[in-house]
Amino acid sequence: MKIIYLRITILLFLSISCKENKPSEMIKLDGLAFGTTYHITYFDKEKRDITKSIDSLFYLINRSLSTYISNSDISKINKGDTTIVVDDYFTEVYQKSLKIYKETDGVFDPTIGVLVNTWGFGPVESVVLPDSIKIRKLMNFVGFDMVQLIDQKIWKESDSIYFDFNAIAKGYALDIAGRFLESKHIDNYLVEIGGEVRTRGINKNKDALWVMGIENPNFDGTRSVIKVVQLKNEVAATSGSYRKFKVDTLSGKKYTHILNTKTGYPIQNNLLSVTVISDLDCADVDGYATALMAMSLKEVKLFLEKHHQLRVFLIYSDEKGNLETYTSSNF
Repeated sequence: MKIIYLRITILLFLSISCKENKPSEMIKLDGLAFGTTYHITYFDKEKRDITKSIDSLFYLINRSLSTYISNSDISKINKGDTTIVVDDYFTEVYQKSLKIYKETDGVFDPTIGVLVNTWGFGPVESVVLPDSIKIRKLMNFVGFDMVQLIDQKIWKESDSIYFDFNAIAKGYALDIAGRFLESKHIDNYLVEIGGEVRTRGINKNKDALWVMGIENPNFDGTRSVIKVVQLKNEVAATSGSYRKFKVDTLSGKKYTHILNTKTGYPIQNNLLSVTVISDLDCADVDGYATALMAMSLKEVKLFLEKHHQLRVFLIYSDEKGNLETYTSSNF
């Protein structure tokens, strides 16, 4: 009996060892989500295709947070429905937004939705650019301090307050996808949505850290890389003013989609692109990138002095219109 037991033990050990040594296979997924494309690369010994699960998660996030879906929770809340019980997705994004709102002294503010729509950058199209009178009126409905989340329901001082989490929701979707991969014990992956990235582990195909390229702010529609960086269990998000804008047909003036929450007008600074890298969640980094993009270069430097967890690469134009770069001390 002892010999038989020994053989069984040896066979069991060999079986487990073979399973543990089974090589991971690189799997690549891609699709459409949040008005852009997504790409996921991961290594899995079980060779699982998680496409359906990822698409289902993105669907749920959209149903909660997309202003482009008329019957989403956020759309119903924006229309004044006070009966909506928000889900965990909405709650987490709300809480992260509130934190960044406070840290940036209101530079990041998701209640700027009425202005986003008025300038024609949201789901509600606007043909005519607003005048100063309309902007002043709409500014009465901007302020994250005029809303509260109480018992999973949103309270607003005015029905005209309009939430827009688009500056953070895409990064949040990356986090949800990444958390799902990790729940399946997939430890080496890269998730990318519209240029924003979340990584864990390494690219086992190259036995090296994951890398990403920071784009040049090309105005002619072409794409090129100005810098390549390695990501070590980090996320990255970029915000820029050079690609998404509107042009006044009368004056020819360009208006960027990033708005100044204090004035209600599109930002007017010399920053062209802000890339933020950190070991925080991508939702956080997404929000910080948008906030920094709305600041002056001096304000960005002061902010980074108090937020060492952020690695930042800036591209801006100097007084002569030449492209310059600035990197935080920890980049």
